[in-house]
Amino acid sequence: MKTQSKNDQTEKKYDLEERTVLFAESIITLVKKISLSPINRRIIDQLVGSSGSIGANYCEANEAESKKDFNHKIGISKKETKESMHWLRLLAKSNPEYTEERKPLWKENHELLLIFSAITRTAKNDYSTQISKFEN
Repeated sequence: MKTQSKNDQTEKKYDLEERTVLFAESIITLVKKISLSPINRRIIDQLVGSSGSIGANYCEANEAESKKDFNHKIGISKKETKESMHWLRLLAKSNPEYTEERKPLWKENHELLLIFSAITRTAKNDYSTQISKFEN
């Protein structure tokens, strides 16, 4: 069995950071193709903001000063992921001609939601376990 080098561990630690950046960049690539009607302008502004915020808050979580701070930032990443799904849905409604380009973004958004949900769940379980140790 191959052991991981410190460099491999560092790269894996930041894979999710890179993945969130690539997601936001892909959103930007798509929305640059869409005409700026009043409806689209609002949807695009919100979608670009929420998709970029996913990774920004994850980066902040990686530099958290406490477990509470980490949990808070991860929670925000999860909320922003859900918000991005909302705006992607509205973008699909207002621009059905981009359905094929939107599908992989929807899939990635869903996968990010599952990842952040798992991180949130694990963090809460770790906290509950730590609290119960102190109560006994």
